[in-house]
Amino acid sequence: MAKYWFRQKTFGYGATPNTWQGWALTLVGLALVLFIVWECRAIPGRGTRFMVASLGILAVVVPMTYISYLKTEGGWRWRNGRD
Repeated sequence: MAKYWFRQKTFGYGATPNTWQGWALTLVGLALVLFIVWECRAIPGRGTRFMVASLGILAVVVPMTYISYLKTEGGWRWRNGRD
């Protein structure tokens, strides 16, 4: 039996952490994004800084979203609170 880290939201689209593993993934992802933004301040040039920060954030958010999708019980779909 698979252990799900997230559960579907009652309203809207997506999932919310349900276990310590889900919370750990969420907090580590947040910490990595904040670290990337903080460290990119030292890069000279606004365009270069924006591109490096954007690629770094995507490198964190895309795998994190995929893992969340795979580890969500019931899948992701729009919910209106009635199901």
